[in-house]
Amino acid sequence: MATSLPTRQNYDLIVIGGGPAGIFAAGFAALNGARVLLLEKNRQCGAKVLLTGKGRCNVTNSETDPHKFAEQFGRNGKALLTALYAFGIEDTINFFEQRGLKLQTERGGRVFPAKGGAGDVQKLLRQFVRDAGVEVLTDCRVKSLPHQGNRVLSAETTRGDFAAGTFIIATGGLSYPETGCTGDGYVWAKNTGHTLIEPQAALMPLHLAEEWTAELGDFNLKNVRVTACLKGRKIAERFGEAFFTRTGMGGPIILDMSREVRDALKKGPVTLHLDLKPAVSEELFDKRLQREFAERSNKDFRNALDGLLPRTMIPRFIELSAIDPYKKCHSITREERKRLLALFKNLTLNVTGHEGLKKAIITTGGVSLQAIDMRSMRSKKIENLCFAGEIIDLDGPTGGFNLQVCWSTGYLAGISAASDY
Repeated sequence: MATSLPTRQNYDLIVIGGGPAGIFAAGFAALNGARVLLLEKNRQCGAKVLLTGKGRCNVTNSETDPHKFAEQFGRNGKALLTALYAFGIEDTINFFEQRGLKLQTERGGRVFPAKGGAGDVQKLLRQFVRDAGVEVLTDCRVKSLPHQGNRVLSAETTRGDFAAGTFIIATGGLSYPETGCTGDGYVWAKNTGHTLIEPQAALMPLHLAEEWTAELGDFNLKNVRVTACLKGRKIAERFGEAFFTRTGMGGPIILDMSREVRDALKKGPVTLHLDLKPAVSEELFDKRLQREFAERSNKDFRNALDGLLPRTMIPRFIELSAIDPYKKCHSITREERKRLLALFKNLTLNVTGHEGLKKAIITTGGVSLQAIDMRSMRSKKIENLCFAGEIIDLDGPTGGFNLQVCWSTGYLAGISAASDY
């Protein structure tokens, strides 16, 4: 149910968007003495949190060096440093653990709740803003932000008009629109004179021409290498975890290279080359295949791959190799063995597209950093306006990096806004 109308009509600060960045901005501003109203278009705050980390919520990454952390964001990364120093990785971990949610670090430096998942993170965040004294109005869509000169005057909403001295836009990007990320903040930013870098989908699964991937959708590929090529030329390469999906491939390393693939698809055909045994050279793995076949010389080929592949993948590999499954191992030719070797070391897949904004974890682009004083998250064009979170032109890889942007920029925007009062 929607919350009741606020008790006040005038506030020090109005935060628009009840996601991670908006919750931190509102909560920390209130803790620093500001009278805060948080407006959220959904029935509850933190809806997108429930989708992160496959429902487990990867709250941050364990890389505590701000400079190394910022490097993950490319050329825009340096702009994040002030926010990271204001509220960094250790601060994030302490924030959750001091409120009773124990965290643990997993592969790739990913930091998750030790027990429970995204629902527990959402519950904690909602309790945080309540405890901080923030007034929260859900089921409330902001229609416009009227401004005069270089000041925003009010927030006109479906549940009334609300005035404040300062405003923070933390409405996210365009990914997962069912969570409320429909680009409203971009419109308000543009209307107030801010430059927008074209928002595009990023960190999304890829579609493949090969339909057989649907058969292996429940199997994770760990410690593999995937190389993406445009017309045969390498454009990206990642090592780590991936998995097949009903329509193609997903998983951390696929998501991380999806931006390069997205751009490359506009120029021509893109292929993925999957190395299932990257720790072993092609020559050494060929020798291993020969040993396996020699030890099983009188066995059927279909019974000779147990030591090399998960059982669920064997039928597909037999089919792709075009080797008679009932052929004895001692009869397999050099040419057939080379075909099998190529499947292990260079399984070629054809990319046909990607999931787009519907399933993208984040949106690239957004409000240009040139229009924001990143030392305070204040607009350089509108004196009583700040931005926080995914709406700004900052995006990083999977592994908790993007949520940390929300925590850090939300905190900095909140305490900056509160300093006015």
